[in-house]
Amino acid sequence: MADSWGNMQKKYPVRKNIRLQGHDYSSAGHYFVTICVKGKHELFGRVVVGTTAPGRPIVELTPIGQCVAETIQNANRNNVVIDKHVIMPNHVHMIVILGKGTDDRGRSSLQQVVRNIKSFVTKTVGFPLWQPRFHDYIIRNEAEYQRIWRYIDENPSIWEEDLYHV
Repeated sequence: MADSWGNMQKKYPVRKNIRLQGHDYSSAGHYFVTICVKGKHELFGRVVVGTTAPGRPIVELTPIGQCVAETIQNANRNNVVIDKHVIMPNHVHMIVILGKGTDDRGRSSLQQVVRNIKSFVTKTVGFPLWQPRFHDYIIRNEAEYQRIWRYIDENPSIWEEDLYHV
């Protein structure tokens, strides 16, 4: 029996924990989050030259991209604020601000926020479209916040060089 269990463990690799060890992801703070479409499929839109700011690329959203945008807007509640975001053709960047809560029931963890966004979009569109995990970075100071804010703002302009661009 133990031998067959050992063989089963070899078949299914254990996922590496990519979160910062010892950090409470329900504590108040600012987080830079990236969530991606499975297989890098460009389901959310396409980058085009903007009309409101001539020459500046924007993302023209598909109905699925519009669903993502509405879901992100609706995520702003309780002690969660999506301060800045951009929906790219196959991924989303966000600055998520978690406020202080009084107890575990009053707080949302970063994982819950991302899970809720991914779950609502999946149920709405009717098929699974997300990679199972997400990338996060704890924003530690104002300089990092400003750098990340600019990166999100300028992301459509650098789409051709983006590592998520196929």
